Amino acid sequence: MIQQLYPQVQHDYQFELNKDMHIAAAHYIPHEDAGKCQNVHGHTYFVNITIAGDELDETGFLVNFASLKKLIHKRFDHTILNDHKDLFSEKDPTYFPTTEGVARAIYEVVQNDLDQKDNQPKCVQVFVRETPTSYVVYRPKKKKEGHR
Repeated sequence: MIQQLYPQVQHDYQFELNKDMHIAAAHYIPHEDAGKCQNVHGHTYFVNITIAGDELDETGFLVNFASLKKLIHKRFDHTILNDHKDLFSEKDPTYFPTTEGVARAIYEVVQNDLDQKDNQPKCVQVFVRETPTSYVVYRPKKKKEGHR
């Protein structure tokens, strides 16, 4: 078993869980400056999702680990990320399937699911390692009081 340390996110919640998983997926970056990454190629992404909250659900979990893996693994594993048109775009660089875009997309999928839970846990960090020497950390911005 690989022991991995991840950057920590500061929060005031009582509980924090971290779920590691990997997804094998292919992508291409639709931009002329992407070099070789303009061609379809694959990665085994290592993903860590950090979820925090104050309330446990009726089973005593903040979130069931298995449900997190199912949510992400089932959706993305062995797919071409560019085909997920609801999460990625070929027209907007903010939504290209770069490692940054993958981290953002995973956050959106997870938080949309968490928003349906009575105990209201929050996804506070998504870590995505694309290669042994490169990774991205995505942390959603905190909403300011009185702002949407």
